[in-house]
Amino acid sequence: MIGMRKVISLIAVVLVSLASLAVAQGSNASGPERKVNSRVAPNYPELAKKMHIQGIVKIEAVVRPNGSVKSTRILGGNPVLVDAAADAVSKWKFESGPTETTEVVQLTFIPQ
Repeated sequence: MIGMRKVISLIAVVLVSLASLAVAQGSNASGPERKVNSRVAPNYPELAKKMHIQGIVKIEAVVRPNGSVKSTRILGGNPVLVDAAADAVSKWKFESGPTETTEVVQLTFIPQ
């Protein structure tokens, strides 16, 4: 009986956490997006090429009012690809805006 209560409590906590995460991501995605004026393509890591690794890397970029990227944070993606993606996005230029904003971008890596 006590074990079942613990399992149910754990499931409830996980569901509440997932719901909170979904709401947080949804509110971030629904905000106004600033246009990217200049993109820098990521360098495809040699290890990823050799291992034929492909995938999507999702990055959160804090963009200054002048359009330059202040900081980046990895939201998801293959660990072999994330550094190259973050390095590229940090060099992007967005359109100017009245305030600092947070933009979520995705980079797709496909072996050539």
